[in-house]
Amino acid sequence: MKAAVKNIPMLPIIVALILLLGASMTFAVMTGPVSIHPAAVWKIVFYHTFGSNMQVDWSSAEGNIVWNLRLPRVIMGTIVGAGLAITGTAIQALVRNSLADPYILGVSSGASVGATLVIVFGVFSFLGHYAIMISAFTGSILSIILVFFLSQVSGKISTIRLLLAGIAVSMILSAITSFIVISSPQEEGVRNALFWMMGSLSGTRWEYLPIPAAAVMVGLLLLWSQYRALNILLMGEEAAVTMGIPIEAYRKFLILVTALITGVLVSFCGAIGFIGLMVPHIVRLLMGSDHKRVLPVSALTGAIIMIWADICAREIISPEEMPIGIVTALCGGPFFLWLLRRSSYSFGGGR
Repeated sequence: MKAAVKNIPMLPIIVALILLLGASMTFAVMTGPVSIHPAAVWKIVFYHTFGSNMQVDWSSAEGNIVWNLRLPRVIMGTIVGAGLAITGTAIQALVRNSLADPYILGVSSGASVGATLVIVFGVFSFLGHYAIMISAFTGSILSIILVFFLSQVSGKISTIRLLLAGIAVSMILSAITSFIVISSPQEEGVRNALFWMMGSLSGTRWEYLPIPAAAVMVGLLLLWSQYRALNILLMGEEAAVTMGIPIEAYRKFLILVTALITGVLVSFCGAIGFIGLMVPHIVRLLMGSDHKRVLPVSALTGAIIMIWADICAREIISPEEMPIGIVTALCGGPFFLWLLRRSSYSFGGGR
């Protein structure tokens, strides 16, 4: 099975995943307290996108639900899933460990501190709707700078120190976040902070999409252009240096790119786990370790999984909504343990 998948040409796999992504997005927009026929969904999308002169045979309520509420949320889910998957792929190559994920560098913990300050105490409230996003992004960048500083030895970054510094900084910032939350003078502030900390795509608007979309697209192109170097990293640092890769500069490049992508995504949607940890692992298991194939397949797979996780978050306790991080953790944890038990896979494709 694995050998068969690895031998399939790249184009059919990408086309199949794009079709599955389109079907998943359509189903996600259809589903909700008000069910909407898929034909109506596409008519509304084409009407707003191309300004078509087609006959309007849907209600204004359906048009508002599809175009203003559900479609931006689904697109954001696609962007976030793809972004977390590619950053997870890069970080796992960087530290040569399939258990690493985008949050191991302390990015999500720093973002959580910034966001909870806004939610609980109204810090930066003069920034309006963008207050949480700007504050969370600032916190994520400051945390990665701290981890970056702590991981250096004589001007060089140590992988072990990078992991340990990320874990330590994450624990400290998580404690600070918890202190901020329990210090809230209002119960509603606590609930909103906890909901955001576990991740959510609710409240997404069209104007929120360009920044994360640009960050993920640029990040994917940068990482994909470096797929040969990522492949060499799997062979170890000595092999990378021997083959002419400036390991220190390249490590800093990967840290910067992954931290910026993750910081942007977390600032918009909160901390959503599992995607960046699990998706690269699944893709490498099926596709092999060539990052020329792994990166685009991971992006599409992460987008699809995120969309279905959001559907579950909306529907399980409908009409209420649960944080999407709960769904990804409940699904991802057991599946990951199952893979560990069933597979002889080792990181880098070796036996």
